[in-house]
Amino acid sequence: PDDLLGQFIREVPSHWEADQYPVLWRRLMPRALRYWGPDGHGADPSEELGHLGRRGAGFVDWPAPERAAVEQAFRALLAIALVDGRLPSDITELIEGIAHATDGVEPWLVHLAGLPGPAADAGLVRLTLDWATELLWEELEFTWWHEGDPQVIAAWLPTQRPRIAAFARRHPSCKTAADAVIAVDRLQAGDHSPWLYPYGVNELLELAP
Repeated sequence: PDDLLGQFIREVPSHWEADQYPVLWRRLMPRALRYWGPDGHGADPSEELGHLGRRGAGFVDWPAPERAAVEQAFRALLAIALVDGRLPSDITELIEGIAHATDGVEPWLVHLAGLPGPAADAGLVRLTLDWATELLWEELEFTWWHEGDPQVIAAWLPTQRPRIAAFARRHPSCKTAADAVIAVDRLQAGDHSPWLYPYGVNELLELAP
């Protein structure tokens, strides 16, 4: 049942024998992939996916055919997440977990950049604004993937500027796209955010005459 599946994928790896844990994951992976899909439980998957890392189920050492099939499913999950209108923070959680499981975020950024079509363009605009703004505020971080470096994302975002700028020209009334271009430019220039940091705004308003 789903509740038992959820209990397993959230359990810390040390609760299982080292030789048992990868085998259990390999048997349950088809169910887990559906669990992380758009019709799944909807919770933050980054910790659960992180249990596939080297200190857990050792996904990178699985037999090549199984690993390739799972990575193809990961690509599908990211593609759906980018175009279905969900919050950028949800995409961040998903890509963090996948990167943790596979030992790197770079291939998944390349995958996101290669997704075609208007819906992917719009999703990339939303994601770019969120990531660039968080980086400008020094807020972007990986919660469970402690070896991950958000500066990889900072270096990747300027490579998407032409696509974001083209979207902004096609949709001149889209403030998200215009702000995304500004945020990437500020990030690339090593400048500060042009927007007021949101936390503490209420306190500032209360102090204002």
